[in-house]
Amino acid sequence: MYYGPVSTLLFFTYMAILVGNVFILVFVGVERHLHKPTYLIFCHMAMNDLLFGTVTLPKIISRYWWDDKITSFAACFTQMFFVHSLGAIQSLLLLIMALDRFIAVCFPLKYPVLITNNIVSMACGLSWIGTFLRMMAVVYHALTLPYCNSNIILQCYCDHNSIVSLGCGGDVKYVQTVAFSLAMFSLLLPLSFILFSFISIFVVVLRIGNAEGRYKTLSTCTPQLLISCLYYMPRCFLYLANYIGFKFRLDIHILLIMLYSLLPCAVNPIIYCFKTQYIKDVLMKRLKNAKVGMKLYRNA
Repeated sequence: MYYGPVSTLLFFTYMAILVGNVFILVFVGVERHLHKPTYLIFCHMAMNDLLFGTVTLPKIISRYWWDDKITSFAACFTQMFFVHSLGAIQSLLLLIMALDRFIAVCFPLKYPVLITNNIVSMACGLSWIGTFLRMMAVVYHALTLPYCNSNIILQCYCDHNSIVSLGCGGDVKYVQTVAFSLAMFSLLLPLSFILFSFISIFVVVLRIGNAEGRYKTLSTCTPQLLISCLYYMPRCFLYLANYIGFKFRLDIHILLIMLYSLLPCAVNPIIYCFKTQYIKDVLMKRLKNAKVGMKLYRNA
């Protein structure tokens, strides 16, 4: 069976999520030079990725290691709440990240006034609080349904569509429609601004006269662009495939969901470190100082 390799892969994915995102949080927290708006957003992203991996992967791994197929009703709804909350928060954080780069490139003189640590902290904080309150309403709405169908969900974690599909009565379709509308709002509104901001940035970059200036400006946006693509492209592909009626096999469908849910959580810290020049410079400086310190200690 493929359970052994899959569970091992999932375990190492969780370890990568845990180590990578904790490293980002500690590294940015310790390095005072990184206490700037862009890196504060990275910290919120890292916290979100860390929580999402912790909410989903341990339960998925236990399914393979201990044949733990049972989840209580309350635990399933709790997981559903956090899965959808953290997904929506990720979308809003990407919006804030795009706004940060949009103002930095298109309105550089106004950037120090419009984008400060306090403003970014408030925007990110409101994203967390507002989304949690909104998702509480969505979950409560789902709880009002009577559940009298099968208690088996064909999914790797508890999500709204899988759970509500088990409900019965005339309100099921209404609850699904309300949740779907909110999900599309959470996904498409930030995506629309993100597309607008990056198109505007490319237009500004094309107007820069020298190649070095164009490269330098684009390099400051590369992490945000890569992270946004990792988050939105697989989701849009899956939603579009479902919309046009293309059906995947169940195992392929679950694999795609796990890829777009968990791959960004593991890959994002690598993008922060190696595609953000300032973080890379500070990291390399720390590593060189550590090597010098070790050599001096040995010589002593």
